Amino acid sequence: MAAMLLFLSACEEPETILPGKREALRGAEELASVDVITQDGENRSEPLSLPARQDNASWTQSHVSPAVRVSHPAFGGAMQPLWAADIGAGNSRHGRITADPVVAGGKIFTLDSEAQVSAVSTSGQLVWSKSLVPARDAGRDASGGGLAFADGKLFISSGFGLMTALDAETGAELWQQKLQAPGTGTPSVSGGLVYLVAGDKTAWALETETGRIRWQLAAASDKNNILGGAAPAVNDRLVVFSFGSNEVQAAFKQGGLRLWDAIIPGRRDGFARSRITDVTGGPVIVGDTIYAGTHSGRMVALETASGARKWTVEEGPMSPVWVAGGSIFLVSEGNDLVRLDAETGTYVWSQELPFFIKDRPRRQRGVFAHYGPVLAGGKLYVASSDGLIRAFDPEDGSQTGQAEIRGGASSAPVFAGGVMYVVSGNGQLLAFR
Repeated sequence: MAAMLLFLSACEEPETILPGKREALRGAEELASVDVITQDGENRSEPLSLPARQDNASWTQSHVSPAVRVSHPAFGGAMQPLWAADIGAGNSRHGRITADPVVAGGKIFTLDSEAQVSAVSTSGQLVWSKSLVPARDAGRDASGGGLAFADGKLFISSGFGLMTALDAETGAELWQQKLQAPGTGTPSVSGGLVYLVAGDKTAWALETETGRIRWQLAAASDKNNILGGAAPAVNDRLVVFSFGSNEVQAAFKQGGLRLWDAIIPGRRDGFARSRITDVTGGPVIVGDTIYAGTHSGRMVALETASGARKWTVEEGPMSPVWVAGGSIFLVSEGNDLVRLDAETGTYVWSQELPFFIKDRPRRQRGVFAHYGPVLAGGKLYVASSDGLIRAFDPEDGSQTGQAEIRGGASSAPVFAGGVMYVVSGNGQLLAFR
């Protein structure tokens, strides 16, 4: 025994004291004393006063910014199929469609999974298409990207690390800017600048006329991210970006001076998907409040002017939330359609959506994706990869209708001219009335 002890003591090495700041082992929410609102009690029906329905002819950008938001587009609700148009490559193991369509000037613009842009007429005819794959690459080499329209130009970000501006009428290239990282985030346009996040860690502001870099902002990097990215939210003074490291930053929109930044800490316990901290529910500006949330199961309401937190709720929106009638509507990381009170964050109702693709326990790996919700014609619409688009009553969350999407959905629905447009996973643009 003495020999054994001597051997062990001889093998023992001096303790190494690592340099650097010591951090507590407790979670960030515990340290910050953040009160998290959780679902308490049963679903309830509450009346709400929705904004007036709008007969909009266009849908030019993400709804996150007040100036371009169509709060309540008109839609009849029958969801009768009108036509289907091929737009290029669909989803595969090499790439996925991540761009919602945009509508302007009597055309619907789409981006497939291999960086091909298409313009389709409102009758379903292809007007033009253009590949944005660099000369030395193949379409399957990168995936992801987004679309925005402004002043006759179509702005496209792509996984090839490029931001491109095209003439929306002809598809001719106007300019192209290298982003030094995959440009999978959705762009926003305001005041002569196009904003986006590339590589989930760098915010860009480019001049819409030339593509020249006006300014950049950086955030901490994080590799546990979701393909695609939310559009920056813009008002008359600020632009608000979200990043893969659960960070939100606000900057003055013209000069790029950072005004504030905020972290969305915490995650839902016992849920494997909560390890992904990406801000999937990108910032949405509504008056003096910004709503944003992470894939890890947290959503916050922040003061627009300062970034100060108003409340935190245990829900992780998978896309930017929809705010209307004093309520917030979202699809959570647990595949629930949820209604919250916009002022307090308290629950009103929650409706389960299909989750696992296969029900057998040993094969419960893949999960369905749900896109939306979008309020139109007095109903909430959620397009899903299980092959259905569903309509829900916003007051109590009950399902009121559904329609088939061959190939399943790969985008949120958008509405213009009383028609719903959605992109399917097999590379088609579908129209419903």
